Amino acid sequence: MSNKKPALSGIASQNHGLLRLLARRVGPQDAADLLQEAYLRMFHHSKSEAIADPEAFLRTTAVNLAKDHLRRRATERKYLDFERDADSVPAQALLADARMEADARLKLLFQAIEQLPPRCRQVFVMRRFDDLHQAEIARRLGISRNMVEKHMRLALERLQAALD
Repeated sequence: MSNKKPALSGIASQNHGLLRLLARRVGPQDAADLLQEAYLRMFHHSKSEAIADPEAFLRTTAVNLAKDHLRRRATERKYLDFERDADSVPAQALLADARMEADARLKLLFQAIEQLPPRCRQVFVMRRFDDLHQAEIARRLGISRNMVEKHMRLALERLQAALD
């Protein structure tokens, strides 16, 4: 009982410092959410095993969450650059038919992604949406780079066929 209180009080005192750290890295609008997520992960992890250094665990978790958040934001900007897209579209609004067709093609694409074999879909998502390199995908999934290439090739063939 007494050995838990010092750890918890140390963590509570670290709260403001972590919040400032996260605010510098990801901005004040997302910092509190990331800190809450770090606490949740620490709580869930502590249920299954004891955490030797709760303060270090919390800080490392918060920093990793910030990195993931920034990587996800960069990927979103890469694929969803609304300002660039708005400049490339003519001043007049897209016709309703064109918008409906684009929505239908997007829905078809997502359905085709869902129908990919599980490992193939996993490789495709990691490469296209998480922007990971083939070597990193191979390492994370425990497969060769050659298999990553084969899965990507299969995914692209099937997605192209679904859209044609």
